Amino acid sequence: MLVALLLFPGTSPWGYQVTGFYAPTHRYGRPQEFMALVNAFHQQGIGVLMDWVPAHFPKDTFALAEFDGTHLYEHADPRQGLHQDWGTFIFNYGRHEVRGFLVGNALAWMDHYHIDGLRVDAVASMLYLDYSRKEGEWIPNKDGGRENLEAIAFLRQTNELVHHYYPGVLTIAEESTAFGGVTKPVAQGGLGFDYKWNMGWMHDTLEYFKKEPIHRRWQHDQLTFPMLYQYSEKFISVFSHDEVVHGKGSLILKMGSGTMTEKARTLRSLYGLMWLWPGKKCLFMGQEWGQSAEWRYDQSLEWHLLQYMDHEGTQRAVRDLNKLYLDEPALAALDNDPAGFQWINCHDAESSVITFLRCAVGGDPIFAVVCNFTPVTRDGYRIGLSKPGRWVEVLNTDAACYGGTGAGNMGGVTAESTPWDHREYSAAIVSPGLSTVIFRWEGAPVSATAQASPDSVPELAPVATPVVEPAPEVSAPSAEKKKRAASRAKRTKTKKSDGA
Repeated sequence: MLVALLLFPGTSPWGYQVTGFYAPTHRYGRPQEFMALVNAFHQQGIGVLMDWVPAHFPKDTFALAEFDGTHLYEHADPRQGLHQDWGTFIFNYGRHEVRGFLVGNALAWMDHYHIDGLRVDAVASMLYLDYSRKEGEWIPNKDGGRENLEAIAFLRQTNELVHHYYPGVLTIAEESTAFGGVTKPVAQGGLGFDYKWNMGWMHDTLEYFKKEPIHRRWQHDQLTFPMLYQYSEKFISVFSHDEVVHGKGSLILKMGSGTMTEKARTLRSLYGLMWLWPGKKCLFMGQEWGQSAEWRYDQSLEWHLLQYMDHEGTQRAVRDLNKLYLDEPALAALDNDPAGFQWINCHDAESSVITFLRCAVGGDPIFAVVCNFTPVTRDGYRIGLSKPGRWVEVLNTDAACYGGTGAGNMGGVTAESTPWDHREYSAAIVSPGLSTVIFRWEGAPVSATAQASPDSVPELAPVATPVVEPAPEVSAPSAEKKKRAASRAKRTKTKKSDGA
């Protein structure tokens, strides 16, 4: 997903105060070169999404502000037309010409540049007339409410037309309120977006991880509460650029642990939770290896940090989480269906541990996830499981290859007929400190006679007992056979001596 793509003045707005809606910024090349870039991505099977900003525009007189000397695109009344937070103008969505300009702009990026999706910025500010305003600073709608009915109609129209003319293109809302139906179809009374950024999950989760591990037990609900609304919309779990600017600190430095190594271990455990939590995933650039500095628009990313294991290991973990997500349909197929998720235990606040299952289509539990957000390694920690047999450890964010301690489960565990966590089966596992461990169910139990010894590599599936056919009887060679064999051996020896 590309930010700062539309033409904007200066450098500091990062592309969110747009002066040229129909042109990519000239800072990186000509429009034809941008077309070539998108085409190159497509040839590699990579879709291209872009930030789109129809919520407001700057006051620059060379752009849309008072375009013909009157308030053409914006409201004349500042109670409707002035954005309090950003000092920008708000579009007058009640004008057909303004809606036509913006809808046409969205379609143009698909038509001319083959963009695969729009992430629509600041949707919350579009939905409410009293957004960031005090009493008396806003005008109610025709029904006396606070909803911006014209903006809602515009968003619905845009989503309908984008999906009509370009099926498969995604529209994503950056929306931070409890406005209902953001991702419901327009025909069902929704706004028609494909996905919504899960801002609530992001804020609650980051608040939890900012705490020192010893204090996290008192904030346990911040991990579990987001599941109460997880399926109210089609969500994308996200850590956006807004969280790593303006003195907020980088993602890795937000982690409430001591040393940089502990922070890196904590960040990897957070990514493990994020990737196994229902919903799609989105990181801002540099977060995949745990950049230490805040993002700055006028500086390069800290690529040099990849020489250190704390950062290289984090990048490796994200790579392997991505591969797991791509290889295992169960992790995405039911992202928007409650049947794809089951808590094992969400109440162990004292240990700061949560455990849950991810299920395949049909509700069959496939993955068991154990998150331990304290530095204490818990050996013999028992978790309830819904299936007997072998559960293979497919990813451990505290593995040595990621820069972790290397504590783990020696390849996996076997579920026993010991009821636990209201489930028929259970297993005693090693839960490394500051880790997320992912187990995958591999089938029925191995029979007692076929189980490997403790010192050998455990079997991953039942081993059938081979059928051994009796060997045929071999009679002793006769005297004549012995004589012929001796003659052949003599001739062979003579040939070697003569000619070799």
